[in-house]
Amino acid sequence: MARKPGRGDHESPERTSHEEARVAETLKKGSRVTGAAREKLAADLKKKYDSGASIRALAEETGRSYGFVHRMLSESGVVLRGRGGATRGKKAASA
Repeated sequence: MARKPGRGDHESPERTSHEEARVAETLKKGSRVTGAAREKLAADLKKKYDSGASIRALAEETGRSYGFVHRMLSESGVVLRGRGGATRGKKAASA
């Protein structure tokens, strides 16, 4: 029986580079990341986040949790973006 793609199917059909696939394979979920590997991963995450990727997208791409990616970015000194979406403040005057 063929599996239908649907909710919960988080596999991405393409990778933007072979490097990302290699990094994701070597850093299995739950494994410790220390030393040079941690520094490289932090630098890669910082670069992608600064160029617009979301924490959730980075977590999915690397196979790590949202909290792990958030912590790595914070440790790297990244200024995290706000959540976005609708705000409850006054609407801007349109004139």
